[in-house]
Amino acid sequence: MKQTILWLFLCVFYTGILSAQEHEEFFKPDNPVTQAWLKRNIRKSSPKLILTKSIEKKIKSKLKNDELVQTYFQFLKQSADEVLELPPLERDQIGRRLLGVSREALRRIGALAMVNRLEPDQKYVDRLEQEIIAVCGFSDWNPSHFLDVGEMALAVSLGIDWGDGYLSDELVKTAKKALMDKALKVSFEEGHTGWVNAKMNWNQVCHGGISAAAIMLADVDPALSAKAISRAVEKLPLALSAYVPDGAYPEGPSYWDYGTSFSLIGLGMYESAFGTDFRLSQASGFMESADYRLLVIGPSGAYFNYSDAGDNTHMKLSTRGHLAWFAQKTGDALYLDREAYIKQTKEEIAAKGKISRLGGAILIWLALFEEEKKSALPLAWQADGHNPIAIIRSGSESKDAFFLGIKGGAGSVNHGNMDAGSFIFELNGVRWSVDPGNQGYNELEQIMGARNLWDRSQNSQRWSLVTKNNYCHSTLTVDNKLHVVDGFAEFTEFASDQDEKTAILDLTPVFKGQLKSVSRKFVKKDDQTLVIEDDFELEENNEFVTWAMMTQAEVATQPEGAVLTQDGKTLNLKIVSPGDLQVSVVALDPPPLYYDKKIEGLKRIEIKIPAYVFENNRGKITVELKGN
Repeated sequence: MKQTILWLFLCVFYTGILSAQEHEEFFKPDNPVTQAWLKRNIRKSSPKLILTKSIEKKIKSKLKNDELVQTYFQFLKQSADEVLELPPLERDQIGRRLLGVSREALRRIGALAMVNRLEPDQKYVDRLEQEIIAVCGFSDWNPSHFLDVGEMALAVSLGIDWGDGYLSDELVKTAKKALMDKALKVSFEEGHTGWVNAKMNWNQVCHGGISAAAIMLADVDPALSAKAISRAVEKLPLALSAYVPDGAYPEGPSYWDYGTSFSLIGLGMYESAFGTDFRLSQASGFMESADYRLLVIGPSGAYFNYSDAGDNTHMKLSTRGHLAWFAQKTGDALYLDREAYIKQTKEEIAAKGKISRLGGAILIWLALFEEEKKSALPLAWQADGHNPIAIIRSGSESKDAFFLGIKGGAGSVNHGNMDAGSFIFELNGVRWSVDPGNQGYNELEQIMGARNLWDRSQNSQRWSLVTKNNYCHSTLTVDNKLHVVDGFAEFTEFASDQDEKTAILDLTPVFKGQLKSVSRKFVKKDDQTLVIEDDFELEENNEFVTWAMMTQAEVATQPEGAVLTQDGKTLNLKIVSPGDLQVSVVALDPPPLYYDKKIEGLKRIEIKIPAYVFENNRGKITVELKGN
């Protein structure tokens, strides 16, 4: 009972259920799926999940003469061989999640099945059966946290589909029973359907996994299978609305990797099983999101880690794999840097790295790529949508290039923070202005409670965290108050066709009741200079406004500014206006709370401006950041 109540609570705050009226606003795919349609159109023989016999033939051909496909297959085979030395998986639930086990099952089963498909060997078959038997013997796949079911269902489905012709009839029967009882039927049970109408990654992951199970069970219960697939086709546009209109993913780059990868799996399965993706790939912003994922990567290799994004300092091989889907669909080499991919794969092989749990699918996408063109990314790009961002960069490909990421939106978005108006800034190989990024959920849920962590209401305990509140982002704060959680900051101007590139955010809704109006203007003056201008009208009772920038650099204050030093480079911070102000530095290492994320050398550069400095309750703060 308690689990059900918690799940329902999390559905409200964590998945964002839509009303029927809201649903009508979203992209409508083709959805002809009925039991009769399913029987007529489903591929009659396996493999049919992303892989087909013709695609298998293509992969085998590429394995003879394509270094990229050869190298990635070597990595996949090494991973399958490593599984042979490991004990079978057990049902080891951590906190609310069995997700780690589900993901490892998907990684193991996918690698074993694909490698055996391409280079058959009984040792892979034996271990594949062992892993499938192990997970199918679990009491359940933890439907109270349905992501766990989605990923496990995909794992078992791929195992028996790619393993077709090698697995025993008894094993397949056992696997199908588990898919039916632990996934497909459960997906319709009351208390386990909060993900169905979600507007974020849960929708993509769970509909993808359940669709895989439904395809594999079409010969067992075609009516229920058709119902599940039709539901997925109807509901996936709710998740795809996250990409509207320009491709920026509201939950940040890390969750783009997660949610998008399972959309690619779903689209691939529908095409291979039915010969159509029901036009889902045509949803507004979806194809453009590949540009977004590349644009948020700074010259240092680290991405713009807003929302619950991690702190990766280079593009993960799995991300390159997801982009390979876009490459093979468009023929555009922008999304598949062959040399970089081969180099990184060889490094992973040498380091005995862990291959993506979608490695088998990635091998397929790599093999299907045929280069037709190579596009270029824009130097200035702005995306609207649920969580608007902007990117401004210099034309240099050097690690020393100018790179600015600007954040709009609202704290109430899924996985969101009170970070409207914040920015990350790289110059001369250093990230001077940083975002604190993500923090692991399990520990926080144990300490704070899941309700408190995922509650995005104004006075939630969530906003006490360094990674979540406006005090620890490079933005404005008024009278030490939190931002208005549902105040939505949008771009009102973006000039990308001139030397001085400009972006303006209207932050007025974010400071409702705190300021009468406020806008934040970012200007790239040249390849070494960023100017930030904040223009606002105060309320009568305002005491002060605080300008803040988060950094890990060493900071030496000086009259009307500061000099930042990091990695042998310097950045000058100058307070252009108002005059006669000084910078202060607040150390955040260690952070305020014992359970806060610890970030080495983190500090807040702040400029605190008393309200009386401004005449007639109108004010402007102008700060210049200039490299040497």
